Amino acid sequence: MAPVKEITDLLHRTFFRSLSLLSSRGQGAVLRRYFDWWHRRPDPWHMGTDAYEQAKYAATLAQLPGLPYRRILEVGCSEGVFTEQLVTAYPEAHVTGLDISERALARAAERVAKAAGRTLLLPADILLFSSEHRYDLVFCSETLYYLGRRDRLRQASARLTGLLAPGGVLVLVHPWPEARRLHRFIDSGRAVTRVSELVEREAHRPFAVSVYQAPSAPAPTG
Repeated sequence: MAPVKEITDLLHRTFFRSLSLLSSRGQGAVLRRYFDWWHRRPDPWHMGTDAYEQAKYAATLAQLPGLPYRRILEVGCSEGVFTEQLVTAYPEAHVTGLDISERALARAAERVAKAAGRTLLLPADILLFSSEHRYDLVFCSETLYYLGRRDRLRQASARLTGLLAPGGVLVLVHPWPEARRLHRFIDSGRAVTRVSELVEREAHRPFAVSVYQAPSAPAPTG
């Protein structure tokens, strides 16, 4: 008999896959209501206090290449626990956090209030988000499995790589071995090259931190 956790995860993924049968905007509208409901109470997943989450954040930061990151984007920033760590770790950077839940973003704003002059928190769906800026560092953690079907995952992957500045770094953090499926469009594309990967198999919920980098100059066309 399958463990309860595996059954729960299967039902969870099936639910989000069914949502992806909607249009991108329809899917986003349902997800917005869903996550606002979850955030009716502060820190529903205990990201600010759970030892596993803190260890994962530390492992993620440790994987980063030592580059001068001036503009950072965090996709799925939730209530800003990791956003606050980024603001602290990179005091010269401007940090933008995206989340579909405005309720979560309101709490994130409280966390990074001391750095309000160099932070921007936006209610946005990665499937629809566009920006005039390109980012030196883009994070996407524990987010892609909410998108459901293959075409939505491909769309999100293209948007993530398209937001990178030349030489920019993309960091994906997702459960292992599911990360192989979630990261496959990044891995198989030509927009970025994987430069490192940490797979933490000993954690009670194994995860992968996959780090990619865009070319220093745009690839020639034609």
